[in-house]
Amino acid sequence: MSNTKIWYITGASKGMGLSLVKQLLAKGHSVAATSRSVNAFEEFKAISDRFLPLEVDLKSEQSVAASIQKTIEKFGRLDVVVNNAGYGLGGALEELTTAEIDENFQVNFFSAVRVIQQALPYMRPARSGHIINISSIAGFAPGMGWPMYCAAKFALSGLSEALANDLKPLGISVTNVIPGWFRTSFAKADSIAYNQNQIEDYAYLRESHQKMNNMDGAQLGDPDKIADVFLKLVESANPAVNLFMGSDAFERGETKIGQLQGEMDAWKEISCSTDF
Repeated sequence: MSNTKIWYITGASKGMGLSLVKQLLAKGHSVAATSRSVNAFEEFKAISDRFLPLEVDLKSEQSVAASIQKTIEKFGRLDVVVNNAGYGLGGALEELTTAEIDENFQVNFFSAVRVIQQALPYMRPARSGHIINISSIAGFAPGMGWPMYCAAKFALSGLSEALANDLKPLGISVTNVIPGWFRTSFAKADSIAYNQNQIEDYAYLRESHQKMNNMDGAQLGDPDKIADVFLKLVESANPAVNLFMGSDAFERGETKIGQLQGEMDAWKEISCSTDF
């Protein structure tokens, strides 16, 4: 199939990443998939000609570089990078430790930076490619109780928009995907961390955390539909720079935009009062 592509996907052993891998392989594409352990990919052994399992420490530049090199060695090129790895971190800012904050940024933001830095030397000479960074609606319209997770996703969204400008002249597209809630394992303990230190005054934030836990299994989003959306993105002559994914994300985004516009209008005179 001449229109098939070579995909590199982080955090591919569960959730959105795993659904994406399965759907892309079923559609004839080739996939290099990262996880902390390649044992998570046993089910794909039968299609080893189009599947490359990669055990990668996304916090290590050397490990990421080696995985990209292995992808090029096996498939000869790299068409699409999907930075999907991430996890939630709940807790008030005052409650979180430096180690908890650093770990969350390492996985949710700096891992994407490392992957992109290692992928660009192959995409740039080809003057083609697409980078898809999976942020979150929390990185556009924050809720309560997740300040550092929201901050990391805001950072990823900002990076995506800036790179979209910088890389367009080189023929490389960048899309910041802003998903809502999908029926994956994200609400489970292996994808969510909570602050170890708790301050009684922030007890009301636990209600927000419990609300997300209660949502598990009832999310609106179907992860098996993500691949078709991403294929439309990479096949588009003018792909979205920001793509809200899921009706819940779209509606929450619309609400935030309306609130922002109202605030700007209300404070326009003050905003402009600092001009000469």
